[in-house]
Amino acid sequence: MSELSKSKRYDSLDGLRAIACLCIIIMHIAANSNYSVTGYIYTDIIPTLADFVFLFMVISAFSMCCGYYDKVLSGTLDITEFYKKRYLKVLPFFTCLVILDLIVAFSKASLYEAIADVSLTFGLFPNDIEVIGVGWFLGVIFAFYMLFPFYCVLIGTKVRAWIFFFISLIMNYICGVYFNTGGRNIVFLFCFFMAGGLIYLYREQIEEIQWFITLPILILSILCYYIFEPGVIIRIIVAALFVIFAIGNGGIVLINKVFRFISGISLEMYLSHMVIFRMLEKTGLNIRFGNGLGQYIITCVLVISIDIAFAFIAQKVINYCIKRI
Repeated sequence: MSELSKSKRYDSLDGLRAIACLCIIIMHIAANSNYSVTGYIYTDIIPTLADFVFLFMVISAFSMCCGYYDKVLSGTLDITEFYKKRYLKVLPFFTCLVILDLIVAFSKASLYEAIADVSLTFGLFPNDIEVIGVGWFLGVIFAFYMLFPFYCVLIGTKVRAWIFFFISLIMNYICGVYFNTGGRNIVFLFCFFMAGGLIYLYREQIEEIQWFITLPILILSILCYYIFEPGVIIRIIVAALFVIFAIGNGGIVLINKVFRFISGISLEMYLSHMVIFRMLEKTGLNIRFGNGLGQYIITCVLVISIDIAFAFIAQKVINYCIKRI
């Protein structure tokens, strides 16, 4: 979801973003529906697709490093321009969604939460926000943007990066067992961003790894994820191996025009897909053809199709307005 350096762009990451975005959408549709669908894939596999959000975090950290790591450490980064781009990239579209949600279900509480939302600082709050509930990820990502110069210092050398990676794992554990921060806190999730930074530091060596080495290891890690209780370590390993496979020799399979198009609007799709789903609920189209697997597939197709069109048009209109202003 972050922009890459013009001098080095890993197009294969577009494929990962597109796949992760689509998987999260079909997971949310299943989680917010009451379809009478059974089977291992629907009951056991689809709910776990929520963990693709961790892949987004690793990709975001790696991508940000590609674009700004050297500039931060060399002191050539224009901090004002950096944060200006971060706000302009997400704020206009997100604000439109927040206003729409506020209109649909207005209350005093939702007004307070809407104000917090459009500040883009809600990732620093201790409480979850219900207005655009899936936006919690954006709050975490923006908190990471705020910390990015400090983050670059933490991974300034490989030794230092490994030290702070293990410290971030310790903080993840402490947040869970003592502070009860929950899984949407930047400190709790910082280990995933640290993993992205480590991959960046070793990117040149990773690019030389052949796909027949990384692919079996990736498949093995996914099997371990489903066989054993998936803790933070397994989640980090799986997400990191996806990125390693993508930027390595095997990433070519993830490069195509469809994935690149979806990747370009993946943030907008992620933020708006539940709004689209709720609108389908109000029209009854989510149960128009029954309550089984066929209806679930139809709902997924409708939500994804409308979401793509809405995200694409909204992105174009907002970009045009920003340029005019």
